[in-house]
Amino acid sequence: MPKGGLGLNLKLSVPPPEEVSKFLSQSGTFMDGDLLVNRDGVRIVSQSSYEAPPPIKPLDNQLSLADVDTIKVIGKGNGGTVQLVQHKWTGQFFALKVIQMNIEESVRKQIAQELKINQSSQCPHIVICYQSFYQNGAISIILEYMDGGSLADFLRKVRSIPEPFLAVISKQVLRGLIYLHHERHIIHRDLKPSNLLINHQGEVKITDFGVSAIMASSSGQANTFVGTYNYMSPERITGDRYGNKSDIWSIGLVLLECATGHFPYKPPNQEEGWTNFYELMEAVVDDAPPSAPSDQFSSEFCSFISACVQKDPKDRLSASELLDHPFLSLYDDLNVDLASYFRNVGSPLANF
Repeated sequence: MPKGGLGLNLKLSVPPPEEVSKFLSQSGTFMDGDLLVNRDGVRIVSQSSYEAPPPIKPLDNQLSLADVDTIKVIGKGNGGTVQLVQHKWTGQFFALKVIQMNIEESVRKQIAQELKINQSSQCPHIVICYQSFYQNGAISIILEYMDGGSLADFLRKVRSIPEPFLAVISKQVLRGLIYLHHERHIIHRDLKPSNLLINHQGEVKITDFGVSAIMASSSGQANTFVGTYNYMSPERITGDRYGNKSDIWSIGLVLLECATGHFPYKPPNQEEGWTNFYELMEAVVDDAPPSAPSDQFSSEFCSFISACVQKDPKDRLSASELLDHPFLSLYDDLNVDLASYFRNVGSPLANF
């Protein structure tokens, strides 16, 4: 249903009386039965299914910040927050990411360009970016809501993920990378468990390509690099030219962490952990690449991880080549139900 109507603007100079305030949402929308009024105008929202407004699609360009109500904060970090919000007119749920942008104009323009790329991406394995806004020193991004949280959240609950489920997860992530690398010519640059989101339909989707990497590199704080760059490939650490294969290194580390339950690189002193980022960088560049223990995992999985984490990017398989790797078809006969796995052992974030 289109916006508009009577085009009323309601301005309250005094707090609304109690009998009126019970009809007002947090954003100032007046709701009484099927009548909704806010600064954008008047809408009649019938409860009849045949008159209900259709769901908003990614390219409809119909969303505004005034049209959503905040339900709760569902994530924090990287200089911003992620809120669960609900659209007033359709009832749809979205994730609203708000990033405070106290940075120079040139960097702001670079982020805006990345957001345009995000918003035009249409792939079932990429989190949908509906719209982006810049106001009051912050960028607000309206994203598809993934009700299972991130793979990092999931790992904190289950510790490790069995191979059959990892095979299904790998297929989805690789298809997302094929789309980014070959159709959009985009290098993600920041693949990590917190940038892989899941839902209770058994879907795994890539998010945050471009934005997180730019935000971290503009912060100038070395301690923020550790969390962002743990999964960086050797050629990126050494400042060499890099391409799509740098993402393959990252996804190899992510999947190995999911399988073993710990980050693949172990610090010299297990009790103290990594004392600084440079110590970890040296290990990635100088040490042998990590591997899956052959006594704990199938030879196919060990081979798959090895194909991802070759030190020389020319020796790594591409996303499309990895999609044909024997590991991904090893458990096809089991009819693995990733949706049930996520629902039964994951966090019920959808219950709010």
